[in-house]
Amino acid sequence: MVTEKVREVKIKTESIALDQFLKWAQVVPSGGMAKELIRAGEVMVNGQREDRRSRRLTIGDEIEVRGLGRFRLGK
Repeated sequence: MVTEKVREVKIKTESIALDQFLKWAQVVPSGGMAKELIRAGEVMVNGQREDRRSRRLTIGDEIEVRGLGRFRLGK
């Protein structure tokens, strides 16, 4: 079994919206694409499927985007 590496993405604020994070981390090139991935159920936050693009993420949260990678918020 191969474990996918978690990439740490640093932010400058205490929190960030999920759709903004996906753009900041360069997972997607646009907010529209982030919205579609979230709506399609392709995004998980801390192991739970997340369908709110405005979900506030904080330091330590882990985000997984199916087929695109795993990320952890850092400061």
